[in-house]
Amino acid sequence: MARKVEASIIFPLMLLLLYSGGAQCTEQPEKTWCVAKPSSNDATLSANLNYSCSQVDCSILQRDCAYPNTLISHASIAMNLYYQAVGRNYWNCYFSNSGLITTTDPSFDHCSYA
Repeated sequence: MARKVEASIIFPLMLLLLYSGGAQCTEQPEKTWCVAKPSSNDATLSANLNYSCSQVDCSILQRDCAYPNTLISHASIAMNLYYQAVGRNYWNCYFSNSGLITTTDPSFDHCSYA
């Protein structure tokens, strides 16, 4: 009988700890970035760049940074700005199957991605 009482008390206490934040995981989620797939065509990259910059501030593209001056680089930066701003969910990097989520920081030289 003691085991039943002990189990009936411990389980609700564990649930209480879990939902009250007392048993939170201390590990930080892995940082992710959204970049354009290398196989994307120019029309898709342009559409992604235009859409992303219509939703978020893309002024970073006009700063004096050493980002490669290519359409895929600019589209990747814009797509990542959008992805970071609206939530790092896989669907926010889909871009009609032209986005790719990476755990490798795509920052270039002294200019970092958001």
